Formats: sequence, C-alpha cells, structure tokens
Amino acid sequence: MSSSLIQLLVLAGIAVFLILRLRSVLGTREGFEKPPITSDGKSRRPEFDVIEGGPDLDIIDHVDDGSSSAKALAAMKMAEPGFMVGPFLEGSRSAYEMILMAFENGDLSNVSDFLSDEIAETFQSVIDQRNEQGLTVDASFVGVREVSLKEAEFNRKTNEGEVTVRFIGELTSTVKDADGEIIEGDPNEIKRQRDVWTFARVMGADDPNWQLVATGD
Repeated sequence: MSSSLIQLLVLAGIAVFLILRLRSVLGTREGFEKPPITSDGKSRRPEFDVIEGGPDLDIIDHVDDGSSSAKALAAMKMAEPGFMVGPFLEGSRSAYEMILMAFENGDLSNVSDFLSDEIAETFQSVIDQRNEQGLTVDASFVGVREVSLKEAEFNRKTNEGEVTVRFIGELTSTVKDADGEIIEGDPNEIKRQRDVWTFARVMGADDPNWQLVATGD
C-alpha cells in the first residue's frame, strides 16, 4: 500500500471522528426546529417570536377593543396607513388651544384652514356680536388637563373619518365693556372649560388638515 493512500485513509478517519464528536456536542437539526417542550407538555415559543394579528395598541389604548369606534379607526388606518391615533390626539390638543384662543381673541384668520364653513360662520357670528356690543375678551391659555377620544366614525363610501374628542382646558378670561371695565370673569381665576369637538377629514387625501365640524360640551 502506497504512503499516499495510507495518508488519505488516516485523514478520512480523523474526519469521521470529528463529525461524530460534533454531533455528540451540538446534536443534529433537520428542517425547521420544533419549539422546546415544557414540563406540562406544551410547546414554548422563543421569547423573541412576534405574534402577528394581535390587537392594535394604538387603537385599544383609546377605545374598547371590538367597539364600533375601534372598527372605524381600523378602517381609517386601512384607508391611510400612516394614520396613528396617538399622534392625532396630540395634534388635536394643539388645535384645541389655537382655535379656542383665536375665538376668544376675536380673530379666526390663522385657524381658518382648521374650521368647516359652518363652524367658521358660527364662531364669526359670535365675534361680530361682541364687537357690535363693544365687548372685548382678554384671555390667557393655561393648559389642557385632559384629552380623550370619545368616539370615531368612518364612511367607507366617501372615505371620510370623524373623530370626536373630549377636552378639559384651563384658562383665565375676562370680558370688558367699551370703557375697559371688567363685566365678567376674573383675571386671577383659572376657569376650567369642558368641550367636545368633532374633527373630520377624507382619509388618504393630499390635504393633511383635519377640520373642526361640530362642537358640544
């Protein structure tokens, strides 16, 4: 037997030994690895597995799971994948302050894009009445104590979504007559104001602005 053949047999023997040694340490894996079995006989998924199809926390953090409002919000997300309830509510907080103070100060020009025609006309009529009576409002916004989603609706035919939000705001406000005398309110007293506003928008539209379409308390 030649020396070269002996060397090949020796190397093959070493290779077989190493393979058997590795199998005894690492075991073998064929196909997809099955989840480990616990003592109660149930399989346990690795901790890093992601469960798909679960509840949307962005929705159920604000409305009851399975409610009509939850279904409406889910439909809005399907119509516009970038829509998120949490950021919308934060935006509504800012819109509430801007619109409320514009109304109190009697100038809606900076918030006209956020008002439906009907709401703009209603607000402006009140402002005009104050001006006719020589009344002025001196208001200062303190903050928003509460923002909560009351209900949501979605029209599948028009793709219009409506979200009704409950606000509790705090501000100081006084009403002065034509002579500058305070006839209502106290500049040092913080007044708490409750409002329920409904915002609407066509989901998926190029215009990102939501408009105030209804008010209540």
